[in-house]
Amino acid sequence: MKKREIRKIVNGKSAVDGAGVRLVRVLGHEDTEDFDPFLMLDSFDSKNPDDYIKGFPPHPHRGIETLTYLIDGKIEHEDSLGNKDTINAGESQWMTAGSGIIHQEMPLASENMLGFQLWINLPANEKMTEPEYLSITEDRMGFFEDESSVVRVISGGYKNASGVQPRHVKASIFDIILKEGKSIEIETNALENVFVFLIDGDGIINNKNIACKSAVLFSEGDTIEISSPENAQTRFIFFSGKSLKEPIAWGGPIVMNTKEELKFAFEELRLGNFIKSH
Repeated sequence: MKKREIRKIVNGKSAVDGAGVRLVRVLGHEDTEDFDPFLMLDSFDSKNPDDYIKGFPPHPHRGIETLTYLIDGKIEHEDSLGNKDTINAGESQWMTAGSGIIHQEMPLASENMLGFQLWINLPANEKMTEPEYLSITEDRMGFFEDESSVVRVISGGYKNASGVQPRHVKASIFDIILKEGKSIEIETNALENVFVFLIDGDGIINNKNIACKSAVLFSEGDTIEISSPENAQTRFIFFSGKSLKEPIAWGGPIVMNTKEELKFAFEELRLGNFIKSH
C-alpha cells in the first residue's frame, strides 16, 4: 500500500459572493486542473447573521453539479424544477444543474453557520443532462465511529457505511471528526484525485501542520493519513473523484468545455431559452 504524499496546499481566502455573503473561497478558477473533477469550494463559517442572510438570489447554472452541506445552520432554497426545501444542520443538497437550472439559496439567521458548497464538473457528454435535485437527509448518510473518529458518509462508502451513490461523477465525500490526539488512515481509490479540507480545527498530515480552512491535495497512492493535535479535535471533509481531463470554459455560474458553448449558454439565457424541457 502506497501512502499518498502532499502535492499541494491551498489556503482559503476571505471573499464576498451572492448578494453580499462573506465566505472563505478555497478552490476557484486557478485550481481546476489540479483538483479535477472538483471546480470550486466555498466554506461558510460565521456566528454573525449579517455575514450571510442576504444570501444568493435567483441565478442560473449549467454544466455542473453543486453539493451544499451544513454542519450548523439552515438554508432555504428553491429552483426552477419546483423544488423548495430547507437544508438543516447535518443535511446536504446535491443538485445536478445539467442543461440548465435557476435556483436561489437563502441562509437563515442561526447561532452558527458552518458548512460548504462544492462545484463538481460534469463530463462533456453529460453537460446537457436533465437537471435533478437530491436531498440528502441524515438518514441517507452512512455513519461510522470508533475510538479515533466519527465518519459521516455523504456519498460513496467508508468501511461498512454507505451514503448516496451519485449518478454522474462518482465522487466520495465524507465528513470526519478526528478526536483529540488521534490519527486516521483512509484507503483511497488509486485511480482518483483525492483532497481534504480542514473545515474546523488544524490538523497534521505527513508530519506537517495544516491550518484550518486549508485544502490539501494528495499525490497518487492508496492511502492517506491525518492526525489531530494532542489537545484538540480536527474536523475535515474528504473528497475523492476521477479526473475528467477535459477542457474547461468557465463563466460565472456556467461551466462548459468551449468558449462557443459558453457564449451560446449566455445567449440562451438572454433570449429566455435557457431552461430546457426533457
